[in-house]
Amino acid sequence: QVQLVESGGGLVQPGGSLRLSCVSSGSIAGFNAMGWYRQAPGKQRELVARFATGGNTNYADSVEGRFTISRDNAKNTVYLQMNSLRPEDTAVYYCNVVAPWGTAYWGKGTLVTVSS
Repeated sequence: QVQLVESGGGLVQPGGSLRLSCVSSGSIAGFNAMGWYRQAPGKQRELVARFATGGNTNYADSVEGRFTISRDNAKNTVYLQMNSLRPEDTAVYYCNVVAPWGTAYWGKGTLVTVSS
């Protein structure tokens, strides 16, 4: 069983930055598929950024060039650096990992609010 805990959300003004963290209860060294998703009020959950098979990274068009996903295997942590935040980035952000045995795990989410 893998437990994920997100942190780093909060209220930020447009143009500001936040760094989200997702800490895993177990090692993520062997996990190739990890990513961040978000769900805004009244909308479906959508991919924000992820590590895909082979180490490639994928970003939603709406965040390309503003957000960066990274990982620290030694700390069992995945990060999402978010710059130049916009009101439309307001959402609950969820961490997702897919274990080598195929099970997908989700955190409970952290709320990001971009507002002046």
